[in-house]
Amino acid sequence: MTMPLKMLESFLGKRISLLLKDNRVLEGKLIGYDDYMNMVLEDTVETTPEMTRKIGVVILRGNNVVRMTLVG
Repeated sequence: MTMPLKMLESFLGKRISLLLKDNRVLEGKLIGYDDYMNMVLEDTVETTPEMTRKIGVVILRGNNVVRMTLVG
C-alpha cells in the first residue's frame, strides 16, 4: 500500500486531478504540500457539472480531497 505523503512526493511537479467533497474536480500541477496533505496547485482548472473555469494558483486544504489521480 502506498502511503499518502509518499504518493504526493511522487506527484510533485506533475499534473494531478482531485475530486473534492462537494463533487468539484480540480486539475493542476502540484507544486507543494505539507504533512497535513494541504496542497498548492498551479495552472488549475475547476470543473463542475455546470461549468469549467481556469482559476490559476490554488491552496487546497487536504481534508477536502476524496480522490487524487495522476493526469496523463
